[in-house]
Amino acid sequence: MTKQKRKQKPKPDKVASVTVALDPASARKTPMQAVDDALIAVFAPQPLVRLEAIRICASLSIVGFMLTHGALHAADWLSVDAFQPPHFARDWQPIDMPDLSPGAAWALAIALVVSGLATAAGAFTRISAGVFAALLAYVALADRASTFTVSKISPVIAAALALSPAGARWSVDAWRRRRRDPAYVPPELVSWGSVRFFQLFLPVFYLSSGWIKAHGDWLKYPYVLWTHLHDSYQTPISWLLANLLPAFAWTVLQGITLLFECGAPLWFALPWTRPYATAWALAMHLMIGVMFGPVIWFSLLMMSLLAGGYLPVRWLRRALR
Repeated sequence: MTKQKRKQKPKPDKVASVTVALDPASARKTPMQAVDDALIAVFAPQPLVRLEAIRICASLSIVGFMLTHGALHAADWLSVDAFQPPHFARDWQPIDMPDLSPGAAWALAIALVVSGLATAAGAFTRISAGVFAALLAYVALADRASTFTVSKISPVIAAALALSPAGARWSVDAWRRRRRDPAYVPPELVSWGSVRFFQLFLPVFYLSSGWIKAHGDWLKYPYVLWTHLHDSYQTPISWLLANLLPAFAWTVLQGITLLFECGAPLWFALPWTRPYATAWALAMHLMIGVMFGPVIWFSLLMMSLLAGGYLPVRWLRRALR
C-alpha cells in the first residue's frame, strides 16, 4: 500500500495579501479623499421623509399663524376698510400693493387658508404650494406695518416646497396615484437640494439673528433677555420664571443663546455637535413659545424645520407612519 500523502496546508496567496494591504478602504484617507467623501455626502440624495415632515408641520404652523393674525378678520386686515398707511408714505415698502375691497380680502384669506391646508395634506401639492407662496408674498407686502418674522419667511418656505417633489409620500397625491396604479411604490429618497435648502436655511437664519443681537444691546447689557419677559407677550410661565430664577441665570442664558446663534453654521455642520445644537434649538424655541404668548406660531414653525431637517430619520418615519 502506498502511503497517503499528507495534506499540505495551502500557501498564503501573496498577491491577495498585497491586494488587501493596498486596499484603499483599509488605508488611511488622504485630505483630498476626505473632502471628496464630504462633498459626496452633501450632494447625495436625501430621505424624502424629511421633506414631507416639513411640508406637513410647517404648512400647519403658517396657517395657524395667519388665522390668529388677520385671516379671521380679513376685512379689517387687508381691505380699504382697514387701517392702511397712505400711498404717498409707502416709499419704505419694496412694492406698493393695491388695497382690496372687503369681499376680495375675504376671498384672499379663504384661498390662503385652503391652499395652506391643501399643501399640508399633499393635495395637488405643486399647485397648492405655489398658490400658498404667492398669497403669502402678497400678504407680507400688503401689510408691512404689522409683519412678523413668520410673515416674512413663510413665502420662501412655501415656494421651496412648491419647487420640490413634496407630496410624493404620506399625502393625498400619493393616495390618488396608488388608486390609479396599485403597483406604484412611493420613492424613499429625494434630490439633495430639496432638503439641504431647509437645513442650510436654519443656521443662516440663526447667524443673522446673532449678528444683529451682537451689534445691538446683547453684549452691552447683561439683562436684555430678562427685560423681554415683561412686555405685552408675557405669559404665566414667563412671569413665574422671571420671579424664580436668579438674575445671573438670565445673563448666562443670554450668553449661551448668543454663542449658539453666532456659531450656528459650525454647530450644525459638525457631526459631533449637530445633535446638541438641534436639542438646544428645539428647547430654545419651546421656551420662547411658552413664555411669549403669540410667538408660539413662530416657535412651532422653527421647530418644524428643525425636526424635519435634523432629527433622526427613523424618528420621523415612525411619527408619520
